[in-house]
Amino acid sequence: MSTATAVDPGTCDALRRVLAPLGTLVRAERLTGGTFATTYRAHLGDGTRVVVKTAPTDATRLMTYEHDLVRTEARVYALAAGHPGVRTPALLATDLTRTVLPGDVVVAAHLPGVPWTEAGLAPDDARTARLRRELGAVMAHLHAVDGPAFGYLGAVEAVGGPADPPGTRLHGTTWPEAFGRVVGAILADAQAWDVPVPADAVRAALAAHHDALAAVTRPVLVHGDLWPGNVFVDPATGALTGVIDAERALWADPLLELVGADPWTLGPPSADVLAGYAGVAPLDTTSDAARTRMLLYRLHTALVLRVEGAPRGYAPDAAAWCRRTAERTWTWAFDELAAIG
Repeated sequence: MSTATAVDPGTCDALRRVLAPLGTLVRAERLTGGTFATTYRAHLGDGTRVVVKTAPTDATRLMTYEHDLVRTEARVYALAAGHPGVRTPALLATDLTRTVLPGDVVVAAHLPGVPWTEAGLAPDDARTARLRRELGAVMAHLHAVDGPAFGYLGAVEAVGGPADPPGTRLHGTTWPEAFGRVVGAILADAQAWDVPVPADAVRAALAAHHDALAAVTRPVLVHGDLWPGNVFVDPATGALTGVIDAERALWADPLLELVGADPWTLGPPSADVLAGYAGVAPLDTTSDAARTRMLLYRLHTALVLRVEGAPRGYAPDAAAWCRRTAERTWTWAFDELAAIG
């Protein structure tokens, strides 16, 4: 659950400068609960509330794919402005100079409601079913946005540019190429941080199922992290009010979205989510190729979970949970891939 803490005077002064084009800062509080960026809720003189997100400043504690992610969030919100069904907050301002605050800054509208994780909705509540269907529809609207190539947004946009910062090669002209680079970067991070992962088995699975990945020929906008903590809801009705934290977005296979939204459930996607998606667009989730890709994506999410605790310095209990969950997930995924053949 997120909580709010006081903001020191120096940071308040910096926020005041960032927010000056939008209004006068009255007060701000830091929202805790996330594990990547630093987020503030700011109250302006006209009563408006906005959310200010700043990127981590210590690049040595980032995984390869995590460089410049706050810039990606700004890009997604700008893209979504032309697609109301995507339901992201309005992008209000950015500061990418890294001079006012030490990292990139994104200012977005404050969504009504609360995170799904704090809404008190039971799994069998009719409001929960409604929420899942609405989430499926949001996914379908996201996936109507086409991209120029496969991979992380920043990596794709950096192609052909003068710079080659960390993470810019996480792209490809085909989905097997891009996804292979994405997974390869995680395996390299695991080696760099001395985290044990089944690297050889993962590489073998990607090679064995190249054709299933190659069946994806259209790169679409995938949020990649639509778990309940990033979904805002009206707890009274179960209505979805918006989705946040799009910094991990990439041009990819839409099936990656289903795994990112429910990464630790071993089994098929939610029937309610699929029903909501089908109300907007068709999506194959039952063919052998589709099932194979979703299993490969579960390997990907398990690897991220297993590795990220090392650079972030997770506490022992959290690190142990991540290790157990990741190992359970990839063991199951390898078995399921073997069963498909």
